[in-house]
Amino acid sequence: MASPGALVLGALRYLPVHALSRAAGRAASVRLPAPMRAAAWRAFAAAVGADLSEVRDPLDSFGSLQDFFTRALRAGARAIDPDPAALVAPCDGRWGEAGRIAGGTLLQLKGRPYSLAVLLGDAEVAKSFERGWFATFYLAPRDYHRFHAPCDGFVSRAAYLPGSLWPVNRLGLEGVPNLFAENERICAFVRLRAGDTPESLGLVAVGATLVGKVHVTFDTLTTNTRDRAPRWRHYDTPPLLVKGGEWGRFEFGSTLVLAAAPGALELAPRPPGSLLRLGERIGTIT
Repeated sequence: MASPGALVLGALRYLPVHALSRAAGRAASVRLPAPMRAAAWRAFAAAVGADLSEVRDPLDSFGSLQDFFTRALRAGARAIDPDPAALVAPCDGRWGEAGRIAGGTLLQLKGRPYSLAVLLGDAEVAKSFERGWFATFYLAPRDYHRFHAPCDGFVSRAAYLPGSLWPVNRLGLEGVPNLFAENERICAFVRLRAGDTPESLGLVAVGATLVGKVHVTFDTLTTNTRDRAPRWRHYDTPPLLVKGGEWGRFEFGSTLVLAAAPGALELAPRPPGSLLRLGERIGTIT
């Protein structure tokens, strides 16, 4: 007899998850009357465990759940490690698998590899990242849902890669092989120095079931569009990412994957499930 998890994943194969996720995004964007807002967001925060003391703007200024979900933090709520050599956490959340890139693969879970070339949509860059580092970061509904640059860098290229929308919780991680390389995602390819230097970082924002959209700040690229064709951007004037500066946001929770070329950085990974706070040091730029 199939397990409940297998039955859920089997059902998702036949459901229009992209349409359902777009519908969830629209529902979350429905505007509430001003007198109802503060109480509604307090109730939501209590239900998911969000910390309202960190919110920058008054609760009644958030017209919709989506507005509240993608809220900004108050000034000083997160300290960005000031050491120029510090690689910092790009988001709040928890650590997933992290370690060395070997044989062109990363780990989804222990013993479950997946292809870096497929994740990035670029086999040549994946080859150049061999023996470098990777890290996976998960965001839950309680977390702050904007994501930030882990270091200074220049975005030479970016891509929207369409795909599935599997859940990125334990159910999906255990039941869907190659999940992160199958789900739709936005990839940013980053040079640590200006000019015609190698792309040293791949920053990947992964979509998931009921994640309405993934947006980036430096382009109009977004996920879960009706026209689900790959879109690539090549920048003549590469956008600058400043360490700790926002470069995108999730409309509901999902996952970030960082991949780095050998010699670009030294990661200091923590066990899966460890808490992660935006701006704290997680490695060293070398």
